[in-house]
Amino acid sequence: MSTEHAIEPSTPSKPHIGIVISTTRPGRFGDIPTQWIFDIARKRDDAQFEIVDLRDYPIPFFEEKSSPAHIPIENAVAKRWAERMASFDGYIFVTAEYNHGPPAVLKNALDHLGLEASRKPATFVGYGGVGGARAVEHLRHVLAEMHVASLKHTIHICAMEMLGILREGKSMADFPFLNQGTKPMLDDLVWWANTLKAGREAPESARP
Repeated sequence: MSTEHAIEPSTPSKPHIGIVISTTRPGRFGDIPTQWIFDIARKRDDAQFEIVDLRDYPIPFFEEKSSPAHIPIENAVAKRWAERMASFDGYIFVTAEYNHGPPAVLKNALDHLGLEASRKPATFVGYGGVGGARAVEHLRHVLAEMHVASLKHTIHICAMEMLGILREGKSMADFPFLNQGTKPMLDDLVWWANTLKAGREAPESARP
């Protein structure tokens, strides 16, 4: 999926949110909900949104000498990934569910981050069995260890909706309850992005 169309000029006064496609396999479903949430989000005037595709970051399995929280990573692709993630003030992870968990490629990518995502908010668009709920819950635990604030409002796309899109020619717009859920999710994410950004930019003496 080409993401060049998803990049907009940076505006310092607005939080910058990354929408991460969390699978890389051919024929993935993830492009559909990613483009859907991006098209909704980009209409807002209180934040900037950009798609990040893990296909653009073919990071090897984690084999660094130590955690990136302690020693800078050496792999060039992983460095580029970390720099991209550091540029955002918050995240939306569009995640499939593989065997009751998130895709390994996403977990591996997160393992290559140190402080780049620390004290930033994240929310989720999950899809698959039970709407990717188990993958999302797994990611909440991972992100908590990374000092990322995972938020309550999320989108869960179940098998019925996926089959309607893949086999019956439906689109995301044909499911009003999913579309209605995007506003509270994005409202919450932007609020947290602004709040935590202000906290990160506060004098060091004011930080916990």
